[in-house]
Amino acid sequence: MRPFVVLRVILNTVHERFTRRNAMTTLKKIWKQKELYLLVLPVLLYYLLFHYKPMYGLIIAFMDYSPRRGISGSDWVGLQHFISFFQSIYFKRLLGNTLKISLATIVFGFPAPIILALLMNELRSKNFSRITQTITYMPHFISTVVICSMIREFIKPEGFITQILVHLFNYSGKNLLSGPENFLPIYVISDIWQGIGWGSIVYLAALTAVDTELYEAAQIDGAGRWKQMLHITLPGIMPTIIIMLIMRLGQVMSVGYEKIILLYNEGIYETADVISTYVYRMGLVDRQYSFSAAVGLFNSVVNFVLVILANHISKKVSDTSLW
Repeated sequence: MRPFVVLRVILNTVHERFTRRNAMTTLKKIWKQKELYLLVLPVLLYYLLFHYKPMYGLIIAFMDYSPRRGISGSDWVGLQHFISFFQSIYFKRLLGNTLKISLATIVFGFPAPIILALLMNELRSKNFSRITQTITYMPHFISTVVICSMIREFIKPEGFITQILVHLFNYSGKNLLSGPENFLPIYVISDIWQGIGWGSIVYLAALTAVDTELYEAAQIDGAGRWKQMLHITLPGIMPTIIIMLIMRLGQVMSVGYEKIILLYNEGIYETADVISTYVYRMGLVDRQYSFSAAVGLFNSVVNFVLVILANHISKKVSDTSLW
């Protein structure tokens, strides 16, 4: 047995030396690039403190939580809140509205920044390009409260959008938000208007990486600007488009409640009420903290599964993925 003991001691010693050597090498590399790591540190702290640490509170989704008793004193109820949500009379409506709004935003809103970036890439006048970029970027920096106030002013009976519809399409002239069928197009159009410029920045940056020699070769072969866009520009930024689409699919269930609540009225509950607004009502208004945490957790799990599936499919089809 003694030779085996000696061999074990030798192996442990070698392992410790290599571990120390690797640790020292890693520390030296970090020290050489300490400025870069210092820049990353605030981001890591932000995610640790405001994203990962609060995850501990998700356990109240499985409890009958009471602020008076605290987490340690509250009773465990298992999946009761999830079952209650799935059996709720509002579940189908909430899920349906969430999917309708999110899918409509993806179908019409996701391509919009790509199209804008492609069009701006074709502009030859730098001054006109700068003006266009400034005009399209500005709505992103306007507060959601102001955006919703503007929407309400534009679509009221005497608003200019309503008046345009009256003169062009013989619209009745009533407030557009008085009909539940109008909420979806109003939400999607305003979302595109607010985000199209800011969303195009990623694609404009990706366009700068496309090899200019490809355009020169295409011109020699007689390809016009349209064919160059289809066969050079779009394939050149396709990996970026795929990555952005995967990330967007991970937000299918996350329709923001802020704009919806600010545009709310009794006439549009049927089409405007989504899961996030329901969580807001249950958690902050009715103080059903455990129930709202369960609904929010369900939302997050579905989004996470969608990201995994979309990433897997993308990796199989195009070799482009998040990981």
